[in-house]
Amino acid sequence: MVFQTKPGMAGMRKKERYNRVIRYFQNEMPRVSTELEYGSVFQLLVAVILSAKCTDKRVNMITPALFERYPDAKSMSDAEPDEVYEYVKSVSYPNSKSRHLVAMSRMLVSDFGGDVPHEMNELIKLPGVGRKTANVMQAVAFGRSAMPVDTHVFRVSHRLGLVPKSCNTPLKVERELMKNIPHELAADAHHWLLLHGRYVCTSRAPRCGKCPFDTFCPKNLDGSKLV
Repeated sequence: MVFQTKPGMAGMRKKERYNRVIRYFQNEMPRVSTELEYGSVFQLLVAVILSAKCTDKRVNMITPALFERYPDAKSMSDAEPDEVYEYVKSVSYPNSKSRHLVAMSRMLVSDFGGDVPHEMNELIKLPGVGRKTANVMQAVAFGRSAMPVDTHVFRVSHRLGLVPKSCNTPLKVERELMKNIPHELAADAHHWLLLHGRYVCTSRAPRCGKCPFDTFCPKNLDGSKLV
C-alpha cells in the first residue's frame, strides 16, 4: 500500500522532526523533572523501583509512610520483605518489589557504604534495578546525559516518527534518540516525551486535539491504524 500524506508531513526530514519537537518543549516546558516525590537519592531509587508497571500517582500515595519508616538504606536493610510489603502492597507486584527493595538496600549497605552508586555498571547490579531504572537515576539523581525508555517514551518516539520501526526494543529506541538529541538535553527530553505520552499521546484515545505535533503525526498517513 502506498501511503499519502497530508500537508505539513511530506518531505519532513528526521532532523527537522527532532528540531520541531525539541524547540516546542524548550519553550513550553523549560523546567521539567520526575513527578515522583522523594527526599534523597536512596528514596528516589526506591520510588523508581516501585513505579515499574505502576503510576507515579499511586507510588506517591504510599511512599510518605514508607520513607518515614525506612528513610535510608540502613533502616530498610534491617527489615524483612514481609514488613516492607505492608507499606507497598497497593502497588503492582508488591511481593517481588518488597523483596527487591530489601535486597537492594542490603547490597547498598554491604557494597557501597549505604550510598547509591553513580555508575551504570554498578547500578544494574542492584536487585530490582534494570537499565531503565539505572538511566532514570543517571538523569534525575546525578544530572547525567541519559535516556530512560519506558512505555510512554517508546510509544511517543514511534508515533512522532523520531525512530524507525526497526527500533523495536527499548535499547534500540534509547540509542536512536541519543544519536539525534543533544546530550545536554537528553534528560529533559526523556521527561518531555514521557509527559507527552502520559497526558496527551496516550496509549488509548490519544488527545490529538491538544497535540502540537498533529501536522506530522503518522496518523495523518492514509491507511494509518493510529486514530
